[in-house]
Amino acid sequence: MFCRTSIVAALLCLTWAAHAADPPVLTLFENVRIFDGKGSTLSGTMHVLVRGNTIDIISKDPIPMDGRPAAQIIAGSGRTLMPGLIDAHWHAMLVRPTPAALLTDDVGYLNLVAGAEAADTLMRGFTTVRDVGGPSFGLKRAIDEGIAVGPRIYPSGAIITVTSGHGDFRHSHEVPRVLGAPVTRQEQTGASMVADSPDEVRVRVREQLMQGATQIKLTAGGGVASPNSPLDVSTFTEAELRAAVEAAENWGTYVTVHAYTPVSIQRAIAAGVKCIEHGHLMDEPTARLIAERGIWLSTQAFPDEMADAFPPGSQERAKAFAVFAGTNETITLAKKYNLKTAFGTDILFSKRLAQRQGELLVKFTQWYTPAETLIMATGTNAQLLAMSGKRNPYPGKLGVVEEGALADLLLVDGDPIADIELLEDPAKNLVVIMKDGKIFKNILRSN
Repeated sequence: MFCRTSIVAALLCLTWAAHAADPPVLTLFENVRIFDGKGSTLSGTMHVLVRGNTIDIISKDPIPMDGRPAAQIIAGSGRTLMPGLIDAHWHAMLVRPTPAALLTDDVGYLNLVAGAEAADTLMRGFTTVRDVGGPSFGLKRAIDEGIAVGPRIYPSGAIITVTSGHGDFRHSHEVPRVLGAPVTRQEQTGASMVADSPDEVRVRVREQLMQGATQIKLTAGGGVASPNSPLDVSTFTEAELRAAVEAAENWGTYVTVHAYTPVSIQRAIAAGVKCIEHGHLMDEPTARLIAERGIWLSTQAFPDEMADAFPPGSQERAKAFAVFAGTNETITLAKKYNLKTAFGTDILFSKRLAQRQGELLVKFTQWYTPAETLIMATGTNAQLLAMSGKRNPYPGKLGVVEEGALADLLLVDGDPIADIELLEDPAKNLVVIMKDGKIFKNILRSN
């Protein structure tokens, strides 16, 4: 006679077996033109079959469904099917709260706020983000498990900084730091971690990798938002940076650094860092070095409104405008030296500005063609994500529309190459949003 536990186990096994035998969900996009994330033109009229979470068939001819399980059919009617957008510089936990709220509000509340923002991020067509600092591990897990709605997240975990560096938001009464003493609020929440020697850096890097970091983020120079971090300073020593690189490479992944100035960028490259975030104050010899070493530049076209997060007359606001002034020169150098350039937004402390995420992508057409801009935010950014190697939580091809790629897809009501400004109004112009083969938005009638 079976015990109750055995009966329950047997029922669970039968339930699992039944679900395991279910055929994958099919979705058929008919009569679409494709922007594939690589080329500069749209295809002719095509038909695309998604099986489960991957693109199964792309065909010029209609795809017969005889003998296949029932599929959801989406009539494209000549609209554009393109890869989901990728933001390579995002802070999922830092988009909406003010700096003061991050240091004082309840952590549970902050996570709920971040979850609401994640859903909005996906509805803007950004199906993947590279999170370069903040306690986003729990949010990522909730999204991956279907508990919350949002983009794929490639998390860095806590920003690793030095005493007085960008990301050190401690107050004066919390200094001096005593090794072994209780950690501060910023470290308790996992927002940032202070490390002041190569050994401390190794520990902090390994802690983030233990929690699931796909890449590691250090602040190699001064920053805008941190009140005790002038823009011109270089923070980590080369030995400290090298310790981070070694620890990350032991796990098969890479280090990216926040850096604006030539000194901070060049020191990071000497230590083996593979990606520079921002670079807005770099000079031509530094751009040439980035090109020679094959380093990535993850940069942003900041709007002046980003300075509104800081009070008028504050040093943070002044630093913001100093950075903004370097944008044109930086991107001009990136084009001149054909740098491996990734698109990101780095939106902080502003729900209102986050709603303009697509508009910040469109700003890149001041320097690049619409096609080049779209390629950067899809296929190119996906190449940067792939640098996380076996730490990649989403094995498969992202950022492209091709057979075998992961089905992160947008159906655009129009031609975004001819009119990239369509992406500034995602509520109207993104008629279908699919991530991982699941439809999260569909305002078209379907069979």
